[in-house]
Amino acid sequence: MEYGFVDCHCHISASEFEEDMDSVIQRTREAGVKTLVAVTEEVREFVRVLQLQDSYPDLVAPCFGIHPLQAGGTPEQRSVKPQDLDPAMPLFHKHRERLVAIGEIGLDFTPWFAPTEQDRDNQMAVFLKQLNIAKQLDLPVNVHSRSAAKVTIATMREQGISQALLHNFAGKPSVALEGVKAGYLFSFPPAVSRNHQRDKLIKQIPLEHICLETDSPALGPDKHMRNEPSNITVSCQYIAEIKGLSPQTVQLITTQNAFRLFPKANSSRV
Repeated sequence: MEYGFVDCHCHISASEFEEDMDSVIQRTREAGVKTLVAVTEEVREFVRVLQLQDSYPDLVAPCFGIHPLQAGGTPEQRSVKPQDLDPAMPLFHKHRERLVAIGEIGLDFTPWFAPTEQDRDNQMAVFLKQLNIAKQLDLPVNVHSRSAAKVTIATMREQGISQALLHNFAGKPSVALEGVKAGYLFSFPPAVSRNHQRDKLIKQIPLEHICLETDSPALGPDKHMRNEPSNITVSCQYIAEIKGLSPQTVQLITTQNAFRLFPKANSSRV
């Protein structure tokens, strides 16, 4: 297994990892993870993810993005507003050489988070601006699409986006296949192993369009425990079982897919 795993979507800059980061990284390496595609949700995380790349340059591949839901350091999430993006705009360009993707960006039309048309319009405005940045910088996008799978894929296609990862995708198989037609990839965290709800979806998406992720510290195999990148093996094993393939095949193909989608994550890590 010389290729190793690529965790295509994790929040390694999250506060949950601050106290034992070195131990988390050690377990990550021991599990065979070669690259962490490290997404951000708010502008205050940007500096932290770059610091982590400085500390672990062979492992951490930074992304900048403003998530459709914002917390601002509080437990309560709210729908994003255009002003949340404003302080991030110059930073995308300033650090463009270090970024492997724009993310985590996207849409979240969950009714209690985006109850009004204004909320959804604001999310779309922020999403469109960041898709435009990705095109300007020639970077792929790392995308959230909860309760908005169809409109997220349609919007990216309309905007001419060709390189996209739809993380923790939970839309209908028919919608996923629209994304496959557009050349997009889909990733699944260890939480999919908790039940069989997404078996049909994973079966229908060709392996050449699947990547592995953990979404750490969320969406682990046990919802009551912090998730870590080392749990990438759970995603690999589960997808292998559903598709009737060996875990080694899933590991190899998903890693090749990941480096095809995020070429800068490969070239900067020897």
